[in-house]
Amino acid sequence: MADPLTEHLRRWLGEWPADGPGLHVVGTEQRTEPDWDGRVSPLRGLSDGARTVVGVPPGTEEAVRTVLDPALFDHRIPRRELGRRLGELLDRPGAAFGHAIFRWSTAPAPLESLGTWVDARDPRLPEWLHPFNGGVLAVFDPRGAYLAGVGRKVHDEFGHEIAVGTTPAARGRGLARRLVVTAARRILAEGAVPTYLHDPTNHASARVAVSAGFPDRGWRLHGLWGGQPG
Repeated sequence: MADPLTEHLRRWLGEWPADGPGLHVVGTEQRTEPDWDGRVSPLRGLSDGARTVVGVPPGTEEAVRTVLDPALFDHRIPRRELGRRLGELLDRPGAAFGHAIFRWSTAPAPLESLGTWVDARDPRLPEWLHPFNGGVLAVFDPRGAYLAGVGRKVHDEFGHEIAVGTTPAARGRGLARRLVVTAARRILAEGAVPTYLHDPTNHASARVAVSAGFPDRGWRLHGLWGGQPG
């Protein structure tokens, strides 16, 4: 068996790694089935700097390739227009096409562990953490009020994505990076790989990732977000 990251990406994208440089659009049933949050994402892609694999519903490969290549690489088509075209092709009118920085780690930073694992529906948690299907690692103050937390998205048995958030009053204490490290260690101990995604303009999240041992390797996630079928 390949390493957990490769196994995860094969399932997530339909193929990984690509057999050569450039754009590879592949049909996969995964893009017709609900993701971790119960929603169907009809387009999911990943670039490692030399090659890009984009998974789409079977039968849409050529149409999507026509739109993405070369728009994905030279930005001749504005992102808003690219989202409109892809949304029409994939039955997601109103969807937006975008990118995120994709990180992973097999060696989290040597920071002290922090937090308590709780159910994602714990009433002390903010609403944004409730959908996470792999539990939440959280920090509470002595009165039980939420300070910071990491939600775990279990995409499959090999890839678990983590997302972190800290209340404004608790920022600057290093809680986020310690939570990310603690969650990453648990994921690795369970035989999966921890992944971490964030918007390219979210510099605070980028700093947390780097300090927790998730470097930017130049990998970028591509996705189609929002929109409603039909």
